[in-house]
Amino acid sequence: MSATKANLEVLPRSLQVVLVLAVLALAAFPFIGTEFYAQMVARMMILGIFAMSLDLLLGVTGLVSLGHAAFFGLAGYALAFLMPAGEPVSLWWTLPAAVAASGLGALVIGFFVVRTHGIYFIMVTMAFAQMVFYLFFDNKVLGGSDGIYINFKPTAGLFDLENKLVFYYFTMAMMLLVYAFLHRLLWSPFGRVLAGIRVNEHRMRAMGYGTFGYKLAAFALAGALAGLAGYLWGAQTGYVNPELMGFHMSAHAIMMVILGGMGNFAGAIAGAFAFEYLLHVFKDLPTVGAVNLGKHWQLWMGLFIVLVVVFAPRGLLGLAENITRRKDAAHE
Repeated sequence: MSATKANLEVLPRSLQVVLVLAVLALAAFPFIGTEFYAQMVARMMILGIFAMSLDLLLGVTGLVSLGHAAFFGLAGYALAFLMPAGEPVSLWWTLPAAVAASGLGALVIGFFVVRTHGIYFIMVTMAFAQMVFYLFFDNKVLGGSDGIYINFKPTAGLFDLENKLVFYYFTMAMMLLVYAFLHRLLWSPFGRVLAGIRVNEHRMRAMGYGTFGYKLAAFALAGALAGLAGYLWGAQTGYVNPELMGFHMSAHAIMMVILGGMGNFAGAIAGAFAFEYLLHVFKDLPTVGAVNLGKHWQLWMGLFIVLVVVFAPRGLLGLAENITRRKDAAHE
């Protein structure tokens, strides 16, 4: 398998231009779209961060986690607990604290789960996530099934996150910073080892690499980045509940990564945007005769994911890459 086929981060120049134009469109969107759609796009960007964090495990390291949402929700709860009832708290210490809480949780859970492989890893990650879910769901002190309200957005000193436009651009900046960080990490020696573990862990161990430590570091880092997304989610919605930690949220993140293209952080962002957009499209489908099509949106989403896996196994960005390469070859 060639380097380009093995890693989607090597993109044609024309597709890179398209991605740059997409970023510029995101920057201009608040001045073009309505406030409602601007907030929806901000939510998509938050989910883009969440999808990138999972892609570090799924697409780069080859670890299929069904419990990644636990760290997403944990940071949201951390913000809720750190926020007093009557006044906002500073972004500059609550954000690192929430991210650290998620990273620490991932480090502790990862210490046990990365010792397993294959189907056992999948099941153990889901088991730990369900334990965290029910810890919050059944505990009234932690909010119980009703969740917790976050009455204020964190204060940031120089800018006001209560301003929806400011929050939009702050979220966008976080998404781009996470992408730049992960892109650089992917081509670092650490990232190359993670990619090697995905291809053949036994060979990497035979070459002298301590694969347990590398996988544990990747698991903790992915959990911390999921916490960043969860913090922003809680700050935007003003509410967190145990469903943020549930299996469905983890499954949605996996579908985002698959939809965009595994092993490509730009693809993870594209998958998050596509997933959320299709979610709204399928939920708004009309009633035909006695059948409410929108009520069965999970069916249409599942069928769409199956079609993507069958006809575009490298995701939407991989499909776009193939089209642009064919066009470039035709022009030569």
